[in-house]
Amino acid sequence: MTRLSMKTIRELNEKDLKSKIQETRSELAKLRVDGSKGTLRKESGKLKPLRHDIARMMTRVNELKKK
Repeated sequence: MTRLSMKTIRELNEKDLKSKIQETRSELAKLRVDGSKGTLRKESGKLKPLRHDIARMMTRVNELKKK
């Protein structure tokens, strides 16, 4: 999965954002399981960017709720 910029996140509606968050969380969970098994080598640098992407999307969802 590629990194998401805030510009692209702002273009998505709330339904798309929620599905994207769910997809990203499942990918993060899979990577965490691989890390606990010790099979996470090349993708170890993907954990932090995924967490940041989820935070950006959650921020946007909260902004939409306030409007």
